[in-house]
Amino acid sequence: MSELDRWVTAASAELGVPRDDVAVTTVLDMARDVAHNVVRPGAPVTAYLMGLAVGRGADPADVAERVVALALSWEKSPAEK
Repeated sequence: MSELDRWVTAASAELGVPRDDVAVTTVLDMARDVAHNVVRPGAPVTAYLMGLAVGRGADPADVAERVVALALSWEKSPAEK
């Protein structure tokens, strides 16, 4: 078991979230796309936003797909290029 798996298992238990409900690969892929295409600090904030949306009943795969599409189409402001 990797350190990430150990952490997710422990954090899930601490927060009362079933481990099988944690889409690690989906969240990591989404965070990577936001970090690389938008701005690095956007990754954890977007992961939090994703959690809020899912907590309010949104489908995790749909949320990730929509956020990734937004990140991949993101045009940085001239000051950020």
